Amino acid sequence: MSDFKVRQFHTNDTENVIELWQKCGLVAPQNNPERDIERKLDVNPEWFLIGELEGVIIATCMVGYEGHRGWINYLAVSPQYRRRGFAMRLMLEAEEILKNAGCPKINLQIRSSNKDVIAFYEAIGFRKDDVLSMGKRLEQDNSS
Repeated sequence: MSDFKVRQFHTNDTENVIELWQKCGLVAPQNNPERDIERKLDVNPEWFLIGELEGVIIATCMVGYEGHRGWINYLAVSPQYRRRGFAMRLMLEAEEILKNAGCPKINLQIRSSNKDVIAFYEAIGFRKDDVLSMGKRLEQDNSS
């Protein structure tokens, strides 16, 4: 764990980050990961966190805040490095960023079938809100 470093995303990380997201099952047909990265780089790019172990990208976390709620997107840890505290390190960093920005609450969305991820978030203090998540696509070209 001592060799694990959290840093800001750099554009030359794109290919490795997308490969990680694919390994983690985060890229769905309706998502365009390149476009998601481009959009994040337009809004608080310093809040796009990369976790490296010995110089290799093994984790990511996109942190967002629009002034009302904080959001976590693309929290990913390479399958062979899970259950070693890397996701927790990224979440602690994300929470600190959001606290410093004055954010009162973090929201996130998890596919209901992803029981391991639900268990992780519950273990670090997240609880299911009694809300229904709804969405509407504004673009139909495989972007999110």
